Amino acid sequence: MKFACRKQWKQSLAEGSAMLKAASDESRLAILCLLNQGEMCVCEIWPKLGIPQNLASHHLKILKDAGFIKSRKDGLRVYYSLDPVKMKKIQSLLTNIFQSYEE
Repeated sequence: MKFACRKQWKQSLAEGSAMLKAASDESRLAILCLLNQGEMCVCEIWPKLGIPQNLASHHLKILKDAGFIKSRKDGLRVYYSLDPVKMKKIQSLLTNIFQSYEE
C-alpha cells in the first residue's frame, strides 16, 4: 500500500495530519460539537466542558490556528464559530487524501 508521492500530495498529507492532530483532543472535539450548534463565547464553553477558562482558551487557539474556527470580538468578549469555508476546504483536503490512496 502507498500514497501517490507527488509533492502536492505530500503537502496535503502534512496539512491533513496537522488538522487531525488539532481535532484529536477530546476537549477540542467537544468544542467543535458545541460550536456546531452556533456561535459561543469562551465564557459559555468552559463551564459546559468542566475545564478551566484558560484551558478552554488554549484549545480554542489551537482550533483557530488549524482553521476549524473563526472569532469575532464584541466589546470585551470574543465569540467563536465554525468557519464554514475552511471546514469545506478541510473536508475537501481529507477527501482528496483518501482518494489518492493506492493499493
